[in-house]
Amino acid sequence: MARALSVDLRQRVVAAIDGGMSCRQAAERFGVSAASAIRWRGRLKEVGDIVPKRQGGDRKSQRIEAHSQLILDAVTAKPDITLAELQELLKRRGISTGIASLWRFFQRRKITLKKRQRTPPSNGAAI
Repeated sequence: MARALSVDLRQRVVAAIDGGMSCRQAAERFGVSAASAIRWRGRLKEVGDIVPKRQGGDRKSQRIEAHSQLILDAVTAKPDITLAELQELLKRRGISTGIASLWRFFQRRKITLKKRQRTPPSNGAAI
C-alpha cells in the first residue's frame, strides 16, 4: 500500500491554491495529481485540516462483533461446533457472514477449537 504524501507538501499545494493558482496549476507545479490537489482543498474547507486519513485496518469486524454473545453462547452450548455449522446458525438468524470472518473472530479472542485425538498413539509403534 502506498504511503500518504506529507502534510508539508499538502500545505504548500493548498497555500498555492489560496494564493491564486488553480488546483490544476498547483498540482502540476508540485508534481501531484490534480485530483489530489482538489481533494486536499475540499478537505481543508470541510474538516479544517489536511492531515491524511488512516489507511488500511479492519473495517468490517464490527459487523460480526455485534453478534459476539450469540456466537460465544453457541460455542458454549456445543463445544465441538464447526465453523460451517456456526455459519448456518447465524444464517438462520438472518446474519450473513463468511467462514473466514468467523475464524478471525475466534483468532482475535485466542480461542482454538481443536478436537482431541480419538485413539491414543500406540506404544509399540516404531520411532
